[in-house]
Amino acid sequence: MRETPGPVFLERRTYRRRRMADAARMLPILGGALFLLPLLWEGKPGEPVRTSMVMFYLFPVWLLLAVTSVLISRHLRSDTDNGGGHGDH
Repeated sequence: MRETPGPVFLERRTYRRRRMADAARMLPILGGALFLLPLLWEGKPGEPVRTSMVMFYLFPVWLLLAVTSVLISRHLRSDTDNGGGHGDH
């Protein structure tokens, strides 16, 4: 007879580290979606969207992605430096 395994509880630090790693993996997908969003915009009837408007959108999105990736990488690096990466395989 097979026993039903009990619930698996992860240490809080390990759980947070895995979620941050998941966020790092999803960041390029989010960035791609945000960069493609201006393709769906409609300008005034009969006119395309102005390039300057797209650039005013893309630069802050690029900056937000860069800052977010720096924060995530620092968080992951500090966990590894503090010994949080031991035992994760």
